[in-house]
Amino acid sequence: MTRIVPLNKETHKELKVDARASAAYGDNQRFTHVIVNEFPQLVVHYPILFSKDGNTGEFFCGVMLGFDEGENLFLEEWRDLQFYRPLGLQRVPFYAQGPEVAIDLDHPRVGVEGGTALFTEHGQPSRYLQRIIWAFQDLAPGIEVTKHFIKRLLELNLIEPVDLEAEFDDGRIINCDGLYTVNQDTLMRLPDEAVVELFRRGYMRLIHYMIGSLKQFAVLARKKNGRILKATEGLAGLRPSALG
Repeated sequence: MTRIVPLNKETHKELKVDARASAAYGDNQRFTHVIVNEFPQLVVHYPILFSKDGNTGEFFCGVMLGFDEGENLFLEEWRDLQFYRPLGLQRVPFYAQGPEVAIDLDHPRVGVEGGTALFTEHGQPSRYLQRIIWAFQDLAPGIEVTKHFIKRLLELNLIEPVDLEAEFDDGRIINCDGLYTVNQDTLMRLPDEAVVELFRRGYMRLIHYMIGSLKQFAVLARKKNGRILKATEGLAGLRPSALG
């Protein structure tokens, strides 16, 4: 259930929100939407890829956070504020309603004891709420720019399926299906005028971010493998009596 209402400094002056990254609040996603504005922050940690919306079939940009359903390998770093957290997850439980910010009062983050206040004692947005407002200032135009970016790449046949496979020390081999990246062969064959256009629109920089981010796939696989090894070592260290 959702109960989305416009945020009001009088009605919600005492309201608090738990802003911490947590699986319990929906951060346990292996792949999440992003916008092109975020690419400079994302490229240093996550593989940036395309995928298709299961309902509409339309392409969107996203980042890999894990391999298994409900797996996010970055929750610890997010809790310690070490790594950049995508805006689409940062903004929960807030929504944009035109120029205004709304909040889902039924979201489990809302009303948590010990949460972060939304307003100061003088009725001004708290530092946390101000960050949310800034996030929406990036999200709204960023969503449109991202749509235009994807549309142009499709017109130029620059989006292709990508074969990503990872083998882990527990014997599993995981094939990451349903993901797409930039077709570099087609990119190299583009006529000069198309290359200039992509450069002028800032799309070539975004393309290079996406291509460069693919090296983070191996880093992500090592991160998961480290978790597997740690869990295995933990079990191996238990005495038989502790197991029984």
